[in-house]
Amino acid sequence: MVTGQRTLARPAGPVPFLDVSKGNSEVADEVRAGWDELLRTGQFIGGEAVARFESEWSAYCGTGFAVGVANGTDALHLVMRGLGIGPGDEVIVPANTFVATVEAIVLAGATPRFADVDEGTLLLTPETIKAAVTPATRAVIAVHLYGQMPDMDAISQTTESLGLMLLEDAAQAQGATWTGRRAGSIGIAGCFSFYPGKNLGACGDAGAVVTSDSAFADLLRSLRDHGRVQGGHGHHRHDVLGMNSRLDAVQAVVLSAKLRRLDEWNRSRRALMATYRDSIDPDAARLVEQLPGGEGVHHLAVVRVQDRDRVRGRLAEHGVGTGIHYPVPCHRMAPYARFAAGPLPVAEAAADQQLSLPLFPQLPVEDARRVGELLTAIVSGVDR
Repeated sequence: MVTGQRTLARPAGPVPFLDVSKGNSEVADEVRAGWDELLRTGQFIGGEAVARFESEWSAYCGTGFAVGVANGTDALHLVMRGLGIGPGDEVIVPANTFVATVEAIVLAGATPRFADVDEGTLLLTPETIKAAVTPATRAVIAVHLYGQMPDMDAISQTTESLGLMLLEDAAQAQGATWTGRRAGSIGIAGCFSFYPGKNLGACGDAGAVVTSDSAFADLLRSLRDHGRVQGGHGHHRHDVLGMNSRLDAVQAVVLSAKLRRLDEWNRSRRALMATYRDSIDPDAARLVEQLPGGEGVHHLAVVRVQDRDRVRGRLAEHGVGTGIHYPVPCHRMAPYARFAAGPLPVAEAAADQQLSLPLFPQLPVEDARRVGELLTAIVSGVDR
């Protein structure tokens, strides 16, 4: 740990919060070859590249099927549409999630029912779910925030006992596990975003739903494609109200190339988080906790600090990039405040304290160590 009696080793140069170019450069040759093939065949929508990635992704997640869609928000929206969740239905969702989780509920015509989270993990628990449930509740979205999964055994038992459907928002958790089961494989469906900054990121917007229900997968394929009947029954036959949310082949090529490196990149993220835990004094800054049954993939390295703006400013003066995820809990946002049923003290307090440190697979471990020591020094007032 850093103390006032030792010389502080500051980063030798700027440390970016995120650098997606390094991961992209690792797959550049493979991606260019795939794109050249698309230019030759013209199969930009659907086709072999999309089918190949869907097969690879379902196998990786341990589910029977994967359905590629345009983005992670659509993944959530289409799952709720496919399950018949709509007007008059409530969906429990943690208040401290990216706005897309709540947005998708409202777009489906349903009502978000905000829940608080655990103080240490900032994730849903059976207790916070039970505190939020009402007679109108039909489903729970378990958000695997920052790449960590909550206690999915306990949550599954809770939702089953309450007669609720369990969905997974795994947008930040590609490759995370709970007792050996991959994110996305435990609920009725798992929803993923492949936004460029994610652990598995495209070169643009992309998303997917995984499920082991073949009939539900077929319905999702129809819903993403204007409600078109699948299986060669006619290009102009539309039996359900759908939308245009197809994963294009250009992004599928990128995702297939990066998927082969995902486990290696996640190992690097774990090593960086271990370095942060070793170099940050817990009395100065509190890292988000991980439950023993899970193996996280650390999409973000989040600490809680007092006087966050000052700390962030001092880090920036030393060339260290940071982020905030998220400064306003969803139940306090203008479009969704009308759904708030009362205060949610843990989510509200965390929103004022959360600070995201640099984290990407190619970040040198030594830089993470120096950032951790610098953070401790700044909070402790010995960084002069």
